[in-house]
Amino acid sequence: MDEKFVKLEKITQTEERSKRPPSFSSPTSAVSIEETRILTEFNNQKNLFNVVTQDETRRKPLILKQFFKMKRNQEVVVSSIIEKDANITTEGKVATIGRDFIMLTNLKKRIWIPYTAIETANIPFGFPSYSNPHQHFIYDNQLQQKLVLQFGETVAKKDALIRQFFEESLRTNLNSWGGLWVEVKTGEKIFLGKITKTTKKELILRMFKTEKRISLNAIRYVSTIGLFPLWSNMLKSYLKKIDIK
Repeated sequence: MDEKFVKLEKITQTEERSKRPPSFSSPTSAVSIEETRILTEFNNQKNLFNVVTQDETRRKPLILKQFFKMKRNQEVVVSSIIEKDANITTEGKVATIGRDFIMLTNLKKRIWIPYTAIETANIPFGFPSYSNPHQHFIYDNQLQQKLVLQFGETVAKKDALIRQFFEESLRTNLNSWGGLWVEVKTGEKIFLGKITKTTKKELILRMFKTEKRISLNAIRYVSTIGLFPLWSNMLKSYLKKIDIK
C-alpha cells in the first residue's frame, strides 16, 4: 500500500509540474530594462560606424538598413535613381527590411526598392516619429514567452516574424509573391507582367503567353499594379505597335 501511495504522489507532482507555465530565462543585464535597451542601441550604432569606416563598400547598405529598422512600420520618403537624370520619390510605410532591398506599402500599392538604387531616405515633414502599434500589433498574449522558449518553431509559423528576424534578399522575397502583377523598372526599360519565379540571377515575368527575363542586378524599382493601370499600359503598347506597322 505504501508503495502505491508513493507512486501516486510522484504522479501528482509530475502532473503539477507539467501544468505550470514555463518560466522566462534569467535577466540579460544587471541594470534596469530601459537602461539595457539604451546601452544596446548605443553599442549597435557604435559597432555599425566602426564597420563602415573600415569598409566603405558596406556603408550605404548598412546605414540604410539601420535607418529603416529604426523606422519599421513608420512613414518614410525614399528618393531613388532610375536613370541618370530620372529620380522617383516614393512615400510609404516600412513593411519589410531585406538584406539588399526595402519594401514599402501605401494605400495603393506595394513597392520594392534595392539599396543600390536609393539616393536618400528620410521621414515626411510633419509626421510624428513613432509607429501606430494598433495597425501592426500581432495579437498573441504568449508571443514573448514563445519567442524566448520556442524561437525556431514560433518564427517558422508566421511570415511576418520570418521577415522581421531573418533578412531576405530581393530574389527570395519576390519569389514568395508568385502570381502578383507588377511593374518593373530598370535603367533602360519598363516591364509589366505576373511574377512567375526568380532564379539566382533573374526575375521571370509572364504576360499571357510571353515570358520576360529581367536581370536582378538591373532592377531599380518594382511596384504592384492594379487592373486599370495594367489595361491602360497594355492598350498604349498595342497602339504603338499599330503605329509602327
